[in-house]
Amino acid sequence: METILSILSNDFYNALVRFFICIIFNWVIVDQLYFKKCHRRDFYFTFMLISVAIFFLVYFMMGMDRGKATMGVGLGLFGIFSIMRYRTDTMPVREMTYLFIVVCLSVVHAMINIEDEAPNHLGDMGKLIIIDIIVVIAIMLCEKKLKLHSTKLIQYDRPELAKPEKYEELVADLEQRTGLKIIKVDVGGIDYLRDSVVLRVTYDGDTFNEADGQFTVRKSQWRNV
Repeated sequence: METILSILSNDFYNALVRFFICIIFNWVIVDQLYFKKCHRRDFYFTFMLISVAIFFLVYFMMGMDRGKATMGVGLGLFGIFSIMRYRTDTMPVREMTYLFIVVCLSVVHAMINIEDEAPNHLGDMGKLIIIDIIVVIAIMLCEKKLKLHSTKLIQYDRPELAKPEKYEELVADLEQRTGLKIIKVDVGGIDYLRDSVVLRVTYDGDTFNEADGQFTVRKSQWRNV
């Protein structure tokens, strides 16, 4: 038992303990809270690997001497991420929020200063776990309280129903064709040459699938029917 404690008292192995705690809580957030609702495997992949990379990046940027760590390293890291963006699809707000949470937890776990000789070593580790639990509970409450609806883009072949006075007929036709319980319909670009219109349909579903960031029509061109 003393041998195990002496190994864990080493700074690097101490960091590994914090790393595994960080990964466990980030996995709970990504797998149990995010993925179960939206089933986006690409973001699942992104969140988990960013969590791993950020932890070790911050840890080694700060150096092995934890006593010399400064908040400047963390602020500089956030500055880098504030100007970095993905060059493909725009990340939806919900996914961006989860990414920010994952990054924050990884930075906190990597930067926390736990001295090996401190008598409150377990107390400091307990505070870290309490912070993780608070974050998880906050996400659970928000996910439970705020119901998010799924959205889908549809290339529709009856642009004459895109008129405001024919909204009810449009919804009825879409529900009959798709079998979805439609909540709202937004109209995008209308192509009279091909006799079609792009619709963004918000519907009540079991899973969340945000269509934002995949529009072929600029948001300023969308309007409510």
